[in-house]
Amino acid sequence: MTGLNEGAAQLYVELWVSLASLLRSYTAAHGLNGNRQATVELGEERITVRHGDAWLDLERSGSQVRWRREDGRTGTMELTEAGRLKSAANGESSEEEMDLIAEAWARELML
Repeated sequence: MTGLNEGAAQLYVELWVSLASLLRSYTAAHGLNGNRQATVELGEERITVRHGDAWLDLERSGSQVRWRREDGRTGTMELTEAGRLKSAANGESSEEEMDLIAEAWARELML
């Protein structure tokens, strides 16, 4: 059982690194037209993306991800073993592919 927990923990670390990579790629793609660039800082439990005054701060604890934006918006999501992000809003739960969420965040940041 311990091996499974360690395996699950390693999976979430790998998904976390993948999320940072997606954010790097999508912010770079959105910045091409205006020759703009964002910075993406990756830590074991934190990802910070900055572009000008806009920023996104992601903090991970296991599979749980808390996000914050420069305008005060916040939320929580959960990494799933399938590589998706699950969120609960207005009492309803939804899951989206990690790359779709990363692209939406990047688009917002690079406006």
